[in-house]
Amino acid sequence: MAEKDKKAFVLRISPALLKEVETWAADEFRSTNGQIEFLLTQAIKSRKKGKAKEE
Repeated sequence: MAEKDKKAFVLRISPALLKEVETWAADEFRSTNGQIEFLLTQAIKSRKKGKAKEE
């Protein structure tokens, strides 16, 4: 997705969970936003694979 096509939105998240994501992002040399996007992308791919196996 091109940078100009990205949609900004507010995410409400607990401080503890945010800290964990920030730490994980730093460990993998990503921004916090980049880490959240990466995790969501992986979750979607995994979900799609699971649905394909069911069919």
